[in-house]
Amino acid sequence: MAKVSMTVNGSPVSREVEDNMLLAFFLRETLGLTGTHIGCDTTQCGCCVVHVDGRSVKSCTMLAAQANGCAVTTIEGLAQGEKLHPVQEAFHKCHALQCGYCTPGMIMAATNLIETYDGELTEEIVREEMEGNLCRCTGYHNIVKAILAAADEMRQPRSAA
Repeated sequence: MAKVSMTVNGSPVSREVEDNMLLAFFLRETLGLTGTHIGCDTTQCGCCVVHVDGRSVKSCTMLAAQANGCAVTTIEGLAQGEKLHPVQEAFHKCHALQCGYCTPGMIMAATNLIETYDGELTEEIVREEMEGNLCRCTGYHNIVKAILAAADEMRQPRSAA
């Protein structure tokens, strides 16, 4: 058993976990954050993407102990109260989901892509950068459209209120 301490969605968390517990299972089973989905256990599908210290990570192949001391953000921590994150809002407005199983991982990966990409995102870049996230329902067109819309929204200068 290992003791892990981390910040999850802005709140400090400490628990004893099995040495081989994956971060995805820690989030889902120990903390009850079931928005992180598990689709493959082999980093193939991207349903389990969360942010660890601001970077997209496939949590199905990261041990919970490896996140010790880190800041973890899940889909549940992305919105600000009732206000959806711009990527969540764009997925809704652009109809970028069907069954929704891949959606949390897509949104987390897209958020990190938008926040870290240095340059203007194009359809080709989004398709290339998101290739590690699989959707079995859609043709990706609306997903790409949503990511580009969110990128435009997130890069707009905000006026002071």
